[in-house]
Amino acid sequence: MTTPGTGPLTTADLVEGWHRAGVREGMALIVHSSLSSLGRVEGGAAAVVASLREAVGPGGTVAGPTFTSDTVRDPAPGHSGAPGPEVAELRSAVPLFHSGLPSATGAVAEALRTLPESLRSTHPQVSVAAVGAHAREVTARRSLGFAVGRESPFGALHDLGGYVLLVGVGHNRNTFLHYAETFAPNRRLKLRRFPMAIQGERVWIEAPDVADDNDTHFPVVGREFEKRAGIREVLVGEAACRLVPVRELIPFAVRRLTELLAADGPGAA
Repeated sequence: MTTPGTGPLTTADLVEGWHRAGVREGMALIVHSSLSSLGRVEGGAAAVVASLREAVGPGGTVAGPTFTSDTVRDPAPGHSGAPGPEVAELRSAVPLFHSGLPSATGAVAEALRTLPESLRSTHPQVSVAAVGAHAREVTARRSLGFAVGRESPFGALHDLGGYVLLVGVGHNRNTFLHYAETFAPNRRLKLRRFPMAIQGERVWIEAPDVADDNDTHFPVVGREFEKRAGIREVLVGEAACRLVPVRELIPFAVRRLTELLAADGPGAA
């Protein structure tokens, strides 16, 4: 294995690191990552994706968030009623979602999305790209409302007994905590707005979803779960990495988020 600081990480170094973190053949993974956290990587993001695929083998699946909330969104969210010329012009410039639309969720996720064999789910703001044995199953699910909930790629990964691999990032980037919050009775809410083409006509859709956590409760819940589950942090290159089992995380996170949100009191979101 390459010693940090002596040379760039190779694909073989990365595979060895993922195995030390607990990744095994046949696993279904969703990877939240910071490429820069690893240090120098020979081959960059593409090599990271290749190493993850090698680590899970032909029977495994690698998924990544390819969100487009920054581009497929209402540029005038405070405007109600029929739009005037200025608002109409702004809204007309917002692209419709399509499978080739770039994502700003990170270099590794974007490298995964651009693979020729990659599949991508179709939510306009919260899509997931995947390759491997269960890629079609993962990316087939979509719900416009509660886009990270039961009928989403996250629900499919849960059903597969999947894992979250955090590479140099914290639980504030763990979308499965949003998934957990969809089951909390006192969940925080927001409204998504995005354009879609329906029967050839461009229309704006409003759909409810869980709100952003803004580093309020997710880091706490994540740390508590790691301690309870005995999850160990492993250095891969220079990145602190943790492998989190989804089926064990969700009931714990639903209970703790319910408690923490209750403590916040009404109207705290």
